[in-house]
Amino acid sequence: MDLLTNLDIGFQAALSLHNLTFCFIGVLVGTAIGMLPGLGPLATIAMLLPLTYALEPVSGLIMIAGIYYGAQYGGSTTAILVNLPGESSSVVSCLDGHQMARKGRAGAALAIAALGSFFAGTVATLLIAAFSPVLAEVAFLFGPVEYFAMMVLGLTAATLLAHGSFIKGVAMVLTGLILGLVGADVNSGTYRFTFGSFSLTEGIEFVAVAMGLFAFTDIVSNIRSNQSREVTSPSLRNLMMSAKEFRQAVFPVIRGTAIGSLLGLLPGGGAMISSFASYAVEKRVSKHPEEFGQGAIAGLAGPEAANNAGAQTSFIPMLTLGIPSNGVMALMIGALMVHNIAPGPFVMVSNPEIFWGLIASMWIGNAMLVVLNLPLIPLWVRLIQVNYWVLFPIILVVCCVGLFSINNNVVPIYFAAGFTVLGCLFWRMRAEAAPLLLGFILGPLMEEHFRRSLLLSRGDLSIFWHSPLSVAMLSIAAAMCLVILLPQIRKGRKVAFEEEA
Repeated sequence: MDLLTNLDIGFQAALSLHNLTFCFIGVLVGTAIGMLPGLGPLATIAMLLPLTYALEPVSGLIMIAGIYYGAQYGGSTTAILVNLPGESSSVVSCLDGHQMARKGRAGAALAIAALGSFFAGTVATLLIAAFSPVLAEVAFLFGPVEYFAMMVLGLTAATLLAHGSFIKGVAMVLTGLILGLVGADVNSGTYRFTFGSFSLTEGIEFVAVAMGLFAFTDIVSNIRSNQSREVTSPSLRNLMMSAKEFRQAVFPVIRGTAIGSLLGLLPGGGAMISSFASYAVEKRVSKHPEEFGQGAIAGLAGPEAANNAGAQTSFIPMLTLGIPSNGVMALMIGALMVHNIAPGPFVMVSNPEIFWGLIASMWIGNAMLVVLNLPLIPLWVRLIQVNYWVLFPIILVVCCVGLFSINNNVVPIYFAAGFTVLGCLFWRMRAEAAPLLLGFILGPLMEEHFRRSLLLSRGDLSIFWHSPLSVAMLSIAAAMCLVILLPQIRKGRKVAFEEEA
């Protein structure tokens, strides 16, 4: 009964005209940027983050969420029609989706991707509604010791699942932790790492970090690319699956949904890891594995369901524990903190309209996406053909205006420019910037819980070994670091990310 009451609160919030508008804007923008190679949800959300300052918290989060799961839908369209993934999680969809398009089944491939994604998104949203309250109840039992251990485990897992070498991932997390410590000390109020600059007394602006590392860096890294390309354009009459194709897609969609729902909970996991895992599973269970890469229905349906389920279940640890499982979730936590809302299980109690309004909006957003993706295919085809030289000046101006609007001064723009240089350096080094953002968000929280733990124990570090949960999480984190050093595991990890590189 409590669940129904909470969902009623959520739908009342999500179905208001104001929030419906921002849900529509989110999924529309998400679909569009998912189709444009070089732009991803992380960069786009970083660009639009200043807008959330002027919005109600629930409206801002609904829009950001719509961009994230909308990009999973949009990315499949370019993968199928152009053989170029608009979003990293759609890399696998190129393998069989484009082959279907070349055989004249582009419409069927798009229908499979859209309907599979809708099913997975709906199921994942049900799981969020069902299990988030349970996980939040468990989180209420956590003290500072358990929270610190959980954050260590989360950052460790995110590092292991980051692209590039393990050493680079560790370096990125540590860099983020150090940057997060800039500003006033939580307890004493003493300024740290400010170098006498008044602009750093309140810490480094989160939006400037996100925009510099992702939005501006994406512009620089893609500015030389010619984004005008030939597209396989299906007619609206052909957007139907045959009965045989439908039967072939059903079980891969169900398996993909299950895989994505599980992997979305893992720090560093989410949509991209889920799609790769689903493709590997479908190829292994298939009676005709030789068809994969030649237009196999299962090779498209499974990963498309998995990436959407993974994208949406990644909200569970963010909403209930305040732990971001990937860069986008870190940005959502940043959006909460902008409105002075502490992420974690207390959001469900203190701001139920935000928590349940966001969940209810996911059902509405998924329904909107089915309508947007299939009937508007001719519009999306034209969008794919837009040259990047037309887009990047518009993006740049929007970003700078957003940064200036934060405090009505140009200092955030200077910070974003500095992080752009840093982001370009990371890009050249093939070091993923998302772990840095996770470290930047979690650094101050980790420090706070660590110091609270030491205050409780009067400076005795053994307090972290007196809690069974803390021991378990820290032991798992240590074991993960040791396992990654094994030659076979390192080789498998390298192969897993090879295609996206």
